[in-house]
Amino acid sequence: MSENKRINTIIVGAAGRDFHNFNMVYRNNEQYNVVAFTAAQIPNIAGRKYPASLAGALYPKGIPIYEEKDLERLIITHAADEVVFSYSDVPYRRVMSLGSRATAAGAAFKILSARETMITSSKPVVSVCAVRTGSGKSQTCRKVAKLLHEFGFRVAAVRHPMPYGDLEKQKVQRFAAVADLKKHKCTIEEMEEYEPHIVSGTIIYAGVDYEAILRQAENDADIIIWDGGNNDLPFYKPDVHIVVADPLRTGDELTYYPSEANLRMADVVIINKIDSASPEAVIKLRENIRSVNTKAKIVDAASPIILEHSEMIAGKKVLVIEDGPTLTHGEMRIGAGTVAAQKFGAAEIIDPRPYATGEIKNTFQTYPKIGTLLPAMGYSDQQIRDLEATINKVPCDVVIIGTPIDLKRIVKIKKPALRVTYELEEIGEPSLRTILNEFTKNMKRP
Repeated sequence: MSENKRINTIIVGAAGRDFHNFNMVYRNNEQYNVVAFTAAQIPNIAGRKYPASLAGALYPKGIPIYEEKDLERLIITHAADEVVFSYSDVPYRRVMSLGSRATAAGAAFKILSARETMITSSKPVVSVCAVRTGSGKSQTCRKVAKLLHEFGFRVAAVRHPMPYGDLEKQKVQRFAAVADLKKHKCTIEEMEEYEPHIVSGTIIYAGVDYEAILRQAENDADIIIWDGGNNDLPFYKPDVHIVVADPLRTGDELTYYPSEANLRMADVVIINKIDSASPEAVIKLRENIRSVNTKAKIVDAASPIILEHSEMIAGKKVLVIEDGPTLTHGEMRIGAGTVAAQKFGAAEIIDPRPYATGEIKNTFQTYPKIGTLLPAMGYSDQQIRDLEATINKVPCDVVIIGTPIDLKRIVKIKKPALRVTYELEEIGEPSLRTILNEFTKNMKRP
């Protein structure tokens, strides 16, 4: 390779980590020429461009985004020298299958290190990540924010990216009120993550350019919380790295990317869902944690459900709606709504698949293992309309909503609908209160 030749690079991603990796390593780096992004996991991402205003002076026309299935063609067409893997919640076998595809087509395969993609904050950072989507990051983040507020600190949360709209307008997003969700045209997935923070009094940031986001968030906070997405690594260098593990999927923490990396880096590991997992699964998970990390503090926890008017469920036919990503690429077969249906004596969970409409039907075809639960998909106005139509077609007595937001605010449900909520509840010591109190004991409080 000539010394003057730029390295033609394809970044394989899912509209999040891929853009961050580009911003951190490739933007304004004359050694590389990023010829394309590819997209997976999230619908309606391919066909867009990473805009010139975000890509920098080396990319005056922006960078096109293609379907991941076209990887081999893109490698050949653009004479790509390397493929950079840049998304999360993926089994090792699939990661290396992509590596094999890249290698066979003539490109090197690469994963960037955690260190080179982390930004250092001027404020202390507590990161909350996980070993899989649906492990319990959201309630853990809320608990961390609640405790830090109680200690007297100003807190701002920064959420892992979900830039599914206009990327230029989403460069830096600040959410301090529920009305901001509409202002920024959020998808249901975004609302599920942002709304609980907002209603509990925590300002939350997200977007595309995470250095610009951090510098603005630092003005709002004494402590930054990194609210991770999927099982991805933090974008900010953490002072305390908390990782949530899931005994309902014991083994995944050592066989998914970047689950194991998160686990190895963790200062604190929370074994969540102890109330609903088998003792054998919890013991095995604890062994797996210790096999790669002997120093982390392990916190035992549960996520008990809260449901008003639970008497409406007994003996009834119910439709259960769960968080979308948790059911799709998160591969969970049970959520808060399912637990509520079983706990309060539902006669039957009605299978929504025969009644699925439009893009919801397509979701079931893409993820055939979802089963009898309805994922709260809402990446576009059409998908939200199809979700509403599907809900109202299902012949049930009661709808149980297990997503973290008030879905009734988004879609019109023509049947009685009950919302399930859940919070993190630690069992014994060490606890998050003890750990965070120790972490902040020498910090000056406002």
